[in-house]
Amino acid sequence: MRFEKWQALGNDYAIVEERELPFELTPERVRAICAPHTGVGSDGILLLRETDGRAFVAEVRIYNPDGSEAELSGNGVREAVMYLRRNGWTDSDSFSIRTAAGEIRPRITGPDTCTVDMGRARLRSPDDYPSGPEDGTGTLTAAERDFAFQFVQVGNPQCAIEVPEGLEDLDLQRYGPPIERHELFPRRTNVSFWRLNGGGAIRARIFERGVGETMSSGTGATGAAVAAVLRGVDSPVTVALDGGELEVQVGEHLHVDLTGWARPVYQGKVSEELMTELHATE
Repeated sequence: MRFEKWQALGNDYAIVEERELPFELTPERVRAICAPHTGVGSDGILLLRETDGRAFVAEVRIYNPDGSEAELSGNGVREAVMYLRRNGWTDSDSFSIRTAAGEIRPRITGPDTCTVDMGRARLRSPDDYPSGPEDGTGTLTAAERDFAFQFVQVGNPQCAIEVPEGLEDLDLQRYGPPIERHELFPRRTNVSFWRLNGGGAIRARIFERGVGETMSSGTGATGAAVAAVLRGVDSPVTVALDGGELEVQVGEHLHVDLTGWARPVYQGKVSEELMTELHATE
């Protein structure tokens, strides 16, 4: 099984073409491959699949390291986009890919950069925040602390929480898990803690659903940027993450474009020993 490992602002994925897989990619196998010490070690797997029609260059399925499947990942999509172009799936700078969240249209802007049309963000989702009001705001308690939040659906659910003071010292391992699995969010949620940096810039720290605290998250940055724009911050918003910066353009009707880089780390081939273990795993 051949694969490539890519990273975008420190958010790393193992990219696998479906034709390289000799078995179904089950949650147990995903966990084994993503394991940091006994597997490839990654924040997830991007599975690339050929499609029947000409409308899409490929279908991208996104798996978290806990074995769950994510609807969308801004960083993962950029990695998949640059991989597809580099490996000859398309010669175009602009094309469509299919994800669990629907059609995504990226535009390659440089040797390692692209802009991804993320579609329209929504503040209401009957499936992800069923009790939420039309404006997506709410309050919750986690680890004995009260938080006001902004819900944003941008391919996957985001709970964006402004932390004007003490963001860098905030214990995400304490507050992230109970918010991710809070009863308000029946399908779990990503959590973005953010503060205003001045002008059109914010600082964000991300606790990602199925992953935990992460150096970067494209959809997490997008959720924080949308929340900031709703608070009066001018677009585009530069989001400073632990792994670097992303630019989020929030336009009319909350239409979102995400711009950033993605780079390959290495090409690899899973050993016969690990493949034997994966075959034996259901």
